[in-house]
Amino acid sequence: MWLLENLELYAPERIGARSLLIGGGKLLRVLNPGERAPDGWNVRSVDCGGRSVVPGFVDSHVHITGGGGESGARSKVPALQLSRYTRCGVTSVVGLLGTDDTTRSTAELLARARGLEEEGLSAWIWTGGYHMPPMTLTGSVRGDIVHLDRCLGVGEIAISDHRSSQPSEAEFLRLAADAHVAGLMTGKAGVLHLHLGDGPRGLELVRRALDISEIPARVFHPTHVNRKRRLFEEALDVARRGVTIDVTAYPVEKGEDAWSAEDAFERFMAAGIAHERFTVSSDGGGCLPVFDSDGRVTHMDVGALDMLGATLRTLLARGHALEQVLPILTSNPARLLRLENKGHLREGADADLVVLDPSGVVRDVMARGVWHLREGQQRIKGTFES
Repeated sequence: MWLLENLELYAPERIGARSLLIGGGKLLRVLNPGERAPDGWNVRSVDCGGRSVVPGFVDSHVHITGGGGESGARSKVPALQLSRYTRCGVTSVVGLLGTDDTTRSTAELLARARGLEEEGLSAWIWTGGYHMPPMTLTGSVRGDIVHLDRCLGVGEIAISDHRSSQPSEAEFLRLAADAHVAGLMTGKAGVLHLHLGDGPRGLELVRRALDISEIPARVFHPTHVNRKRRLFEEALDVARRGVTIDVTAYPVEKGEDAWSAEDAFERFMAAGIAHERFTVSSDGGGCLPVFDSDGRVTHMDVGALDMLGATLRTLLARGHALEQVLPILTSNPARLLRLENKGHLREGADADLVVLDPSGVVRDVMARGVWHLREGQQRIKGTFES
């Protein structure tokens, strides 16, 4: 058991000076400064030095088995190891398949999620990948969500992208309906997580679904919506109608027709839309290719989980309050994914937390009550890390 003292608590709302009593992987009590653990409890104290303690980051879009493959077999990205997550403050992750849902499988994805769980992270999956019909394990999207313990929904289904299966309106609605109904049957999120390309149709399928179907807006979760400025304006429109939109934290060059995650956040806030409808993810382990007019890869990069922390630090440097920024990395994705014990620090929640220095740099990380990072030093590594 641990007693964390001398800290500023953000839950993610600002609570102020508190102490935290942690045991059995849970946050047992939030104490006032100076309060002690009950007599007879075997507790180790940690002085947090007045630093901010925040919920562990929830990343809803990570290629946990590796992404890529758009430029031949050698361009397949390797799987990320445990420390790549925790040193960035990520304690909960949702894994997915992308372009390559042929040589990579849902079974492999599920096994990797369970492996990360065994190593101390909290991990789930989206079933499917870019293409239709979706790659599944049980034979159907509904079956995967109902029968696979770690499956929260379907994704990342590609639309408005030359790599997609060009799904019809009817196919799209059927897929969203299956995700929604499976969510109702299980109490899971039942979300349709959508990869948005830079094609001219943008969010047309989502808009049509909102116009003509009874499927709730919360089912649709489009990501990469900051990749084109006109696409982000479309995303604001569907967010006003109840859709939670997701931006990708990745480098944006000066003059590029895109918005950084920081710029997108500020534009979203200025639009006056409900704040909980905005999330940020990393696309960690995924390939970030650039294509020519013939669809050939000209160069590529790999998504990095540490871009979440970089986004946080940039927004803090721009003068945004920590409690204003934190929800997009913590409570907002946890709410959408219906992960009741994630994304916040209150009594009974999982003991997933991050200790930040004044500039927002990750110093310590605890996942499910176990220290993975202390004073910037990795304490726990993955099974195959040196």
